[in-house]
Amino acid sequence: MNFEIVMQELEALSKERMKKIYISNGAHEPLFGVATGAMKPLAKKIKKNQPLAEELYATGNYDAMYFAGIIADPMAMTEADFDRWIGAAYFYMLSDYVVAVTLAETDIAQDVADKWIASGEELRMSAGWSCYCWLLGNRPDSEFSAAKLASMLDQVEKTIHDSPDRTKSAMNNFIYTVAISYVPLHDKALETAKTVGPVEIKRDKKKSSILLASENIQKEIDRGKLGFKRKYVRC
Repeated sequence: MNFEIVMQELEALSKERMKKIYISNGAHEPLFGVATGAMKPLAKKIKKNQPLAEELYATGNYDAMYFAGIIADPMAMTEADFDRWIGAAYFYMLSDYVVAVTLAETDIAQDVADKWIASGEELRMSAGWSCYCWLLGNRPDSEFSAAKLASMLDQVEKTIHDSPDRTKSAMNNFIYTVAISYVPLHDKALETAKTVGPVEIKRDKKKSSILLASENIQKEIDRGKLGFKRKYVRC
């Protein structure tokens, strides 16, 4: 299946309602407005195809970029490829749910995520923290350094309230994910969540939202989810 056919297939799946939802979250033209679930049959036909993924991602079309993440072959991608992808990710649904997710399936994930966290750029930092969330929620605890993650929790505690909004959101999610999915640091993450307290996220033309990691952690504990790991990172 070639690039032109895939673009036609995606356009045929478009829904005006989805388009409005994506735009309200920060997407802009060009985009079709395809529900992510509607992409699955097409993805099953193609499976992994990195050259096609690169063509789709380069369009700047939100739906094509998202679909590129689904069919990408992460192990065929280099750090330079990921830097190019994050450079083109213009809002959080691309940085955190396409680029970070794809990166989380590689052997270079932590190294690249560390550089992005240190970059000082809102969406790179957001993608870096999000990548760790995807990793922690999927990989065995043995793949991580407890000392490193403890230091990252300290960094979040000191800097979250002064960070850009999307980074704040990803950092808040990092506290929650460590608490639930990395049991060795559950207690420390819970303490960090309590110390951090409510995190305010400002939204364009909308009321600010308040994130409270400690409440969400408690909800998951009550549901018996402590130690939760998902089978796959990508859908």
